[in-house]
Amino acid sequence: MTPRYARHKRTTLAVATAVAAGALLSTGLAANASAQTPAGAAARTAAAPTALSAAARTSLIQKAQAGAAATAQQIGLGAKEKLVVKDVVKDADGTVHTRYERTYAGVTRANKAAIKVASLKPQITAAKAEKQAVSAAKTLGSAKSASDGARKVIWAGSGKAVLAYETVVGGLQDDGTPNQLHVITDAATGKKLFQGKTLYSGTVSLNSTQSGSTYQLTDSARGGHKTYNLARKTSGKGTLVASSTNVFGTGTASSSSSDQTAAADAAYGAAETWDFYKSTFGRSGIKNNGVGAYSRVHYGNAYVNAFWDDSCFCMTYGDGDGNTDPLTSLDVAGHEMSHGVTANTAGLEYSGESGGLNEATSDIFGTGVEFYANNSSDKGDYLIGEKININGDGTPLRYMDKPSKDGGSADYWSSSVGNLDVHYSSGVANHFFYLLSEGSGSKTINGVTYNSPTKNGSTVTGIGRDKALQIWYKALTEYFTSTTDYSDARSGTLSAAADLYGSSSTEYKTVAAAWSAVNVTS
Repeated sequence: MTPRYARHKRTTLAVATAVAAGALLSTGLAANASAQTPAGAAARTAAAPTALSAAARTSLIQKAQAGAAATAQQIGLGAKEKLVVKDVVKDADGTVHTRYERTYAGVTRANKAAIKVASLKPQITAAKAEKQAVSAAKTLGSAKSASDGARKVIWAGSGKAVLAYETVVGGLQDDGTPNQLHVITDAATGKKLFQGKTLYSGTVSLNSTQSGSTYQLTDSARGGHKTYNLARKTSGKGTLVASSTNVFGTGTASSSSSDQTAAADAAYGAAETWDFYKSTFGRSGIKNNGVGAYSRVHYGNAYVNAFWDDSCFCMTYGDGDGNTDPLTSLDVAGHEMSHGVTANTAGLEYSGESGGLNEATSDIFGTGVEFYANNSSDKGDYLIGEKININGDGTPLRYMDKPSKDGGSADYWSSSVGNLDVHYSSGVANHFFYLLSEGSGSKTINGVTYNSPTKNGSTVTGIGRDKALQIWYKALTEYFTSTTDYSDARSGTLSAAADLYGSSSTEYKTVAAAWSAVNVTS
């Protein structure tokens, strides 16, 4: 059994594994917009994201793309460089933040500095790069004999930009979770530049749709989200869950692959996650386009995991040991679907410190979903996976107040934290978020006792979870890119706090204090 359910599969990267996610620029600033606006309700409202209809979002993207060439010239890009609009966020004050994917001579890349590449002619063949990637995957246990494809990219992850191949090899992890290995190979020398796995990482009201004499788990109020039963299979979509009555499940898990309780939990988790993002951030669905994902339950046999998959835009749940402990709790649902939000915004790369931030983002928003739902059977807490008993002894998977209590996660940043598994390096950001929300020291929240320490011995007074969520979301969607590390995260969240509350505000100062408390000081 793996100690980590939080696996995440990504089949595409915003700007390839090779480089940071698309550069984010702000255009259309309102005349009175200022990051120095004093704290207060007006400041929070002005910088907060607004809800966009699908038509409005499409219109903004088209407008930004029409002006992309002028923007590229304005920021000093070279003649061979172009900008492709990936997403937009509009604040209440009229500021439009546009996320771009940058290309160089048609090759995907994104980097703040001007870029020059000596030659766009590779000295090794794509076949050689693919062979190297397959070999690396086999070393990690893959049975694949061929890659899923190779493409030319500009690799700027190590500083100097070079022409390279990105090769993807798909396969399965030991526990049966689909995964992919991304390998970056220097196109001139054949040297492997980078290798990183993209892992996956009570009674409630449900919306259903009546079709003839049956009721189907289709939520027309939330982008048409559907829930399917895979009935122990590991591929395909499965069968749409339906019932002769408008009641799904019994409230008790069964080992039967036709049991509808897991489906009810999955549908509920999807609904609460949708509503959390909509109500809290004005975000309409995972892609912010009003389109719902779909969920699959009863994946595999005794599969102890759950994962989000961008390629199908779907959420998948296993049933746990003995097929009687489905991983369909609220924080798991919110965690995994938040991987989709990250993939469609910052695109945080799933390795090193950016991978830890990716995982922490899902823990942070999964926690937000749990508190938002306000379900008396699963009260909000700063514990991750406390309901699914994945450890077999009733303990949570992770603790946000003191991450090291799980036996592997880091409480504080160090120069080696990026070498940890991303589920453990996430502890630094999880600890930051807890301190920012609730502060240091001992306290009891919803019946759970916490005691959060600080690296520097300081006392941190929290600003509240609601404000902390707003700061993290704004940083994720407007300041983070795919290679954001902990130092960048500190900078991004400080910028977000300044936008929302002012650079002289208590909120801004507490962001700085919370990062310092987890040893991220610059």
